[in-house]
Amino acid sequence: MRTDSLFYEIFQTDPSIVFELINRPSPRNTTYSFTSVEVKETSFRMDGILVPPIYATNLPIVFVEVQGYKDKKGILYSSLFSQIFLYLHDYQPVNDWIAVLIFTKRNLDPGLPNQYQDFVNSQRFVRIYLDELNQAENLSLGLSLLQLIGIKAELAADSARELIARTRQELADVNAQRKFIELIETVFVYKFPQLSREEIEAMFGLNELKQTRVYQEAKAEGLEEGKLAAVPLLLKAGMKPEEIAQQLGLDLAAVRKVAQQQ
Repeated sequence: MRTDSLFYEIFQTDPSIVFELINRPSPRNTTYSFTSVEVKETSFRMDGILVPPIYATNLPIVFVEVQGYKDKKGILYSSLFSQIFLYLHDYQPVNDWIAVLIFTKRNLDPGLPNQYQDFVNSQRFVRIYLDELNQAENLSLGLSLLQLIGIKAELAADSARELIARTRQELADVNAQRKFIELIETVFVYKFPQLSREEIEAMFGLNELKQTRVYQEAKAEGLEEGKLAAVPLLLKAGMKPEEIAQQLGLDLAAVRKVAQQQ
């Protein structure tokens, strides 16, 4: 699962989820923008940074890093803090800062090295373990979405249906509902690529699925290159190359070529 892309899309859609994770009051949803930034000197790239507007000097910059695999090179923490301090050097912001390191599972945390022990109890640094969200009750929609990422496959369908039902109950705005349901679908496309098209349809409902971005992008009119860009998403949703070629009006050989690269 490509966790970087998945979390980037979730936090870009709803930055307030980050503040819920670290149990801090969330500023207005429109205050922060979530982006990926390159640190110039070393070509480091942060997973994501929540940046307040230039006038909000009282609000902190929030660095967000996601770890979904073992740190075999032993450079997770050194890279994270190097990126943060190089960013502060490059961009010279006047704002304070917070770093949030999100592990999909606690056992992926190699532990804070001795050189960075000053951050153990620091208010600037927060570690989150998504597998431990299962122990919490009355989670918000946003945190329930993150919980879905670590859920077992056999529980996924029921949890998704429950979350979709909650979304319809708790979000009055139809556009907000659709956007959040798309995020739920995105989690499944990334996390469970083995699910068949029929299983996804059963989870979301056929009509609901056809309104999501995967189908909209696939059927949108445009250049062949744009249509080919939607092929990996449809493959992960369980569609066969022959079906994709027919749906998008593409040459089957071109679709198979993209499929071979996945």
